[in-house]
Amino acid sequence: MNGALSHIRVLDLSRVLAGPWAGQILADLGAEVIKVEQPGKGDDTRAWGPPYLQDEQGLDTTESAYYLSANRGKKSVTIDITQEAGQGLVRQLASRTDILLENFKVGGLAKYGLDYASLQASNPGLIYCSITGFGQTGPYRQRPGYDFMIQGMGGLMSITGERDNAPGGGPQKVGVALADVLAGMYATVAVLAALAHRDQTGMGQYIDLALLDVQLACLANQAMNYLVSGKPPERLGNAHPNIVPYQVFATTDGYLILAVGNDRQFARFCELVGRPELASDERFARNAARVQYRETLIPILQPILTQRSTQVWLTELEAAGIPCGPINTLDKVFADPQIQHREMRVTLPHPLAGAVPMVASPLRFSATPVQYRRPPPTLSQHTDEVLSDWLGLNTADINALRADGII
Repeated sequence: MNGALSHIRVLDLSRVLAGPWAGQILADLGAEVIKVEQPGKGDDTRAWGPPYLQDEQGLDTTESAYYLSANRGKKSVTIDITQEAGQGLVRQLASRTDILLENFKVGGLAKYGLDYASLQASNPGLIYCSITGFGQTGPYRQRPGYDFMIQGMGGLMSITGERDNAPGGGPQKVGVALADVLAGMYATVAVLAALAHRDQTGMGQYIDLALLDVQLACLANQAMNYLVSGKPPERLGNAHPNIVPYQVFATTDGYLILAVGNDRQFARFCELVGRPELASDERFARNAARVQYRETLIPILQPILTQRSTQVWLTELEAAGIPCGPINTLDKVFADPQIQHREMRVTLPHPLAGAVPMVASPLRFSATPVQYRRPPPTLSQHTDEVLSDWLGLNTADINALRADGII
């Protein structure tokens, strides 16, 4: 079966993570995605290692794990866009594409004639998505934007980490480049919405997506907590600002997550741990009261939970219908029977390593399933193929471009 986007062509001029993440999602959904890279160097993340994918002899290849994480399903074409002939090639590709992704600095592509206004003139249906740190407008528009600084500027680090007066207290970034990943997901949503609009009108459009905007939008209840109360939320470590008990607790041999989501669950939990009177205590009977008296309740519960092992608690809590879970390292995540049942690890053939393991897409469709058609491409792997298939160039034309350093 064809993917849902098997009729769509994407020109991916982006690099690092946010734009490539969007391109990978579109490729998983069936789109033909052409990744345009700098000759001889390619995407910056190709050099962001170790670790690197190893070949069948156990030797490092040129493919970093970071690069591999965001470029599945694409074709790599190397074109020097600083040269006029290279700009012409990209303009020709753009005239035949549906979606263009880019994350150059504001105005960075205009000097090459590859901005939206220039390309839209010959392709009115083009959907052009620019991803930058701060957007195309505003006082910060010319600043470069990196995920770490965006997590700080956008408020995420102010609510992530232990309290200042707690051991290890202070702001923390999330352990993955979350602002970039979420920006890639928002970019995907945006271009799909623009495709739906084009289906109705025949016209493409320009999308201005900023990492800082995305980071703020994704603060969800925490942002609303501030807007409603006027009080900036504080860091609570692994505790929840609006629900109690909803945090990590120590056990005899490790930790577990207890996620009591309502008063009925709390009553069952109190019964299970032999403290049914806590559920009728006016300080704890309702969630709002438990939030107010958090500092009283948690010291009562922690000694109880340290009396048994994590696995014993997980078994008993699950049997009682009380949400809970372990804190798994990634080796345990990939060994988890649920993850294995959902086939969240896939293996694709790879020209340098023989095979490459990858994290599967979480999307499950009944009629247009995700297809893993090709691994992340090696640098310039598909240059000749794309220039021939898309632009009709013959071998002599391609060899001349290569001789001139254009590709």
